Amino acid sequence: MDYLIAAAGLGLLLIAGDFLVRGAVNLALRLGIPALIVSLTVVAFGTSAPELVISIGSVLDDAPGLAIGNVVGSNTANVLLVLGVPALLYGLATGEHKTSRNFLWMLSATALFIALAWLGPFAWWNGLILLAGFAVVTASQVRSARRHRRANHAARARARAAARAEAERREAGGAEDDADISPEEIEGANPEMPGWRVALFLILGLAGLPVGAQLLVTSAVNIATAWGVSETVIGLTLVAVGTSLPELATTIAAGLRRQADVALGNVIGSNMFNLLVIIGVASLFGRIPVEDEILRFDLWVMAGASVLLAPFVIWRMNMGRITGAALTVLYAAYVYLILT
Repeated sequence: MDYLIAAAGLGLLLIAGDFLVRGAVNLALRLGIPALIVSLTVVAFGTSAPELVISIGSVLDDAPGLAIGNVVGSNTANVLLVLGVPALLYGLATGEHKTSRNFLWMLSATALFIALAWLGPFAWWNGLILLAGFAVVTASQVRSARRHRRANHAARARARAAARAEAERREAGGAEDDADISPEEIEGANPEMPGWRVALFLILGLAGLPVGAQLLVTSAVNIATAWGVSETVIGLTLVAVGTSLPELATTIAAGLRRQADVALGNVIGSNMFNLLVIIGVASLFGRIPVEDEILRFDLWVMAGASVLLAPFVIWRMNMGRITGAALTVLYAAYVYLILT
């Protein structure tokens, strides 16, 4: 039965991830903003829902160490596994999109998180600092979206003016106008789906991802227990990977639809959300100590994995299959080290 539940959870993840990508891309078209910004906000927050639920529940259940391990492990998995597997399968054209500013925001969030972790247990005041950092990042995204919308409206106005001028020229020259010229055709934009369908895709995607992740993680834990795997091993591997499954499903769906900006933006946005919001909110419910092993090893692996994105977001290199294989092997090596 657990195997059937695992298969159902995996299928739900893949379908929900595809719905979320379709909804996000068309929402961006309707709002006149880049799909990257939608992926950094709506998509990233939605795929981070499992981490938020688990971290708050861990603090309330007097198991705060799981909250830190969940976030640090998930952020590492997001870079090495969530980007590595799709790149290994078919490559990601990450070099086509400008994400350097958001990448620097993610590095800043990582540095702030590590600094607060070394200062001692996360308390309510640490949480307020992290949430304030998230407010700054969100304000930056809102300003960027507004600038892009203004630029997009100006471009549409120029296109309409050019279309009218071309029509007047043809009429004055007596040429036949075989077809109407639309701004959408001039700009090469895709037709937008109805608003209710965009909303439906977003709702189904955001609702289906955490449900699918829960089904898959629960069944995987039962299967691992039946095979005699210890609870410690399950926690170190399945919890972190399981809460990253929504990001993985969304990234695979985005890659298949050639939406590398959504894939990369999802990972960058999810990592910032994990560090600033999940621990920020969870620390308001109780103190969260950080174990020495995490301070000495896991935090720096997370930071190193984040820095590995630099060539792809600053120098705009594409992620080929070799890169995907390297990232996946690095994650496997990391899991091996924490288990031995």
